[in-house]
Amino acid sequence: MIAETVCSAVSAAGLGIAVVTAYRKRFLAAVRLAAYSLVPVGLVMTGVVGWLADTALSPIAWAGFGVLGAAWLLLAGTRVVERRRGGAGAERKAAGRDAVAPAASAPPLGGAARPAARPSSAPRGADPAEDFSDIEAILKKHGI
Repeated sequence: MIAETVCSAVSAAGLGIAVVTAYRKRFLAAVRLAAYSLVPVGLVMTGVVGWLADTALSPIAWAGFGVLGAAWLLLAGTRVVERRRGGAGAERKAAGRDAVAPAASAPPLGGAARPAARPSSAPRGADPAEDFSDIEAILKKHGI
């Protein structure tokens, strides 16, 4: 009952300020003030204020908030420990590495012919998209 009275008083004061603002020819600000001042009355009429008052004064509701907070702390704590240990994330990364065949990047064996290497003294006017001599040298250095 007190919450409803306070909300009504706040709304009445806000509407009074909106009227004074409109009298000063600031209509846009007056309409904005009137809209904000009607919010508390609307919350009282929908029952939100009563629900909040019942929740704020209920020990069971506060115990529920405590349980939710404890659950959040437990989850956050496990994340911190997991990051420090390198837990499940490292296991997933290792599993991802094992999923790819180790010989997948090895050169093909057999009669697959490699393209002939171009001489490193390619003319400067050549198309840069066709000049792969630097890349080929790096690949040969790494045995690919």
